[in-house]
Amino acid sequence: MTEQPTSETIAQMHHWFAVECNNSCWNLMYKADRTPEDDRDLLYRAYAAAYHWSYAGTPLNGARAELTLANVHSQLDHSDLALHYAQLSLDYFENNDCEDWDLAFGHAAMAYAAAVSGDADLHAKHYIEAKRRGEAIANEIDRTIFMESFNQVPTEVIRRSL
Repeated sequence: MTEQPTSETIAQMHHWFAVECNNSCWNLMYKADRTPEDDRDLLYRAYAAAYHWSYAGTPLNGARAELTLANVHSQLDHSDLALHYAQLSLDYFENNDCEDWDLAFGHAAMAYAAAVSGDADLHAKHYIEAKRRGEAIANEIDRTIFMESFNQVPTEVIRRSL
């Protein structure tokens, strides 16, 4: 009979998979020549990270996982889900202690989701706030990381042809 892992080992495994799925998701998100298979993998990684954070993380980790889901859904043109997860993460960041970059990323996710959904007013509001907060991030490395990600957010609403 196979020995079952201890609860401590399981917690460590959840943490490892949460970090690994999250980081690989962000790396894949900005891959220049993503294929449809990469897109499927991206979505799976984002949900896997959220799942593992739900066992190994704090509510802040959960909000950051929702932020990742918002960005992935925006990139995949899933506007309703993008808006849903962006709002969840931003609500958390606005009402709890977090890093300065969390709020910048939260507004950037809302701007991206609004661009994909075609809501110009919502996009403009959050794009301006994300840029303002991003430029104010105290740590230079964090600010650089944010700005690299923020540069992927559309500067205007994405117009779809019918």
